[in-house]
Amino acid sequence: MTSANSPGVYVSLDDLIALEYRGRKVSFLPRQPVHSLLSGRFASRMRGRGLNFEEIRDYRAGDDVRSIDWKVTARLQKPHIRVFNEERDRQTILVVDQRLSMFFGSRLAMKSVTAAQAAAIGAWRVLGVGDRIGAIIFGDRDLVEVNPRRSRANVLQIFSAIVAQNQALGVGRGLVSAPAMLNTALEHALRRALHDTVVVIISDFDGADDATRKKIGAMALHNDVVALLVHDPLQSDLPPSASMTVTDGELQIRLDVGRGSVRKNISQATEERLKGVFAWTHELGIPVLPLSAAEDTAMQLRRLLGAMPARHGRGGSHRTEATLG
Repeated sequence: MTSANSPGVYVSLDDLIALEYRGRKVSFLPRQPVHSLLSGRFASRMRGRGLNFEEIRDYRAGDDVRSIDWKVTARLQKPHIRVFNEERDRQTILVVDQRLSMFFGSRLAMKSVTAAQAAAIGAWRVLGVGDRIGAIIFGDRDLVEVNPRRSRANVLQIFSAIVAQNQALGVGRGLVSAPAMLNTALEHALRRALHDTVVVIISDFDGADDATRKKIGAMALHNDVVALLVHDPLQSDLPPSASMTVTDGELQIRLDVGRGSVRKNISQATEERLKGVFAWTHELGIPVLPLSAAEDTAMQLRRLLGAMPARHGRGGSHRTEATLG
């Protein structure tokens, strides 16, 4: 029987705290490298930080003429411009899946562990650029909401909720698979993400249906939504002769995946689910990024989202980073 300390099977609070340094290496710049899945039209969709109005003042040499307030200029008979400050109070909400469907892994880690690691790296990155971070962590029985705040204590509260849900997973623990909890969590996220919020959904999207698509589509109208689709290669690339155990939390069934009919049914179900979620890329215009439980999570995020650019010289200029755009 696996223990809560089994590497790759469960995560601990210390594990997630230790990812702080690796979170600094992930960049969420508005323009991604050419090879990034966020390059092109997706990057242009990300809203980035907004601008807050600060004041109207006299026009000065070198000011951008596009900032001239023509109504004030006409009234005072002297050029005036509108001055804005970059908005610094943006929030990110992590939607983290810790259901039984995520308690599967064939090589490096369980999908539930990969999701927890991705959430931790994202939380550290968001806090590092000075934005508020909140989360909705859901399992098969319930969900936990952590209000967005800009503090290390809030990040640790998110991690504690993830760890509690993660370590509750396992066979014979009274859990019953609940695919509908995905839509329940998204409904909570939809109520919280009213405008210009970054919503990062980290899930295998088990149970995704037309209602899931509609909720995410509605969320994406006024917010930046990114889907991290957590998967395990064994679920879509079954070995020619092997058996595997599947469970609903209480009952276990051993399947002979070497049989053609069994292999075909499992592969078709997995392929249809993945294809449906990846279709949101074009249907809803949101990035759907594949995250494998068989590879290092931080390295994948750096590859998918882009790595932090190196600074050029002690006084060299470098680009200002926004949370997800």
